[in-house]
Amino acid sequence: MTEVMTLLHRYQELLSEVDAWFTHCSLAAGDQIACQRGCSACCRGLFDITLLDARLLREGFEQLPQDVQQTVLTAAQQSIAGIRNRWPDFDQPYLFNSYPEEEWDQVMPEEDETPCPLLGQDGLCLVYAYRPMTCRLNGIPLIDTSGEILFNEWCTLNFTAVDPLTMQELRWHFNDIFTQEQLLFREFTQRLFSKPFNELDTVIPAAVLIDFNNFSMPEQVWKQRTT
Repeated sequence: MTEVMTLLHRYQELLSEVDAWFTHCSLAAGDQIACQRGCSACCRGLFDITLLDARLLREGFEQLPQDVQQTVLTAAQQSIAGIRNRWPDFDQPYLFNSYPEEEWDQVMPEEDETPCPLLGQDGLCLVYAYRPMTCRLNGIPLIDTSGEILFNEWCTLNFTAVDPLTMQELRWHFNDIFTQEQLLFREFTQRLFSKPFNELDTVIPAAVLIDFNNFSMPEQVWKQRTT
């Protein structure tokens, strides 16, 4: 367990680099970026996160007061019940990789405005310091320092007067960061399963429900592993 905690700390250090990039963008772009702590416009619906993100998020969840944890668990269970409308056998360990990717959008529709279970009534994330990488990257297009566009969309509240795809100051070493993330993920799964995986995905509501102490990998996912 100590080794896993050390790995999670290393991942948090990588995530802090992402936060530094976002802060730099906010300063460089000024009022063209509306994203800031307290804005919850993107904290709606479901989206996939990695199992490593889920494990880190769980650390934050377990530090919440018991009554808050119970409220979050209730909302998370309701969200999982909605997924089961499409996938009746969706259960521990709540991995999406057992199902065809073409069905993922059907359980994570873009028009879903259900608040994240970890969004407080004050509009603040209850586990802000432990939030997934996706949450930290959202709102700004992702352009590598090489000029490669990795993600060409952005929040409609941002960049209302400029085209961010032309802004050199938004570029960052994303390919390097994502490579580091992948290596950490493989190390994490190596420790968890004694074999590395390149990809295991879940959602935020499932992260607070996964039994990491008795993790049993679905056979169909195990067979799909890549090393």
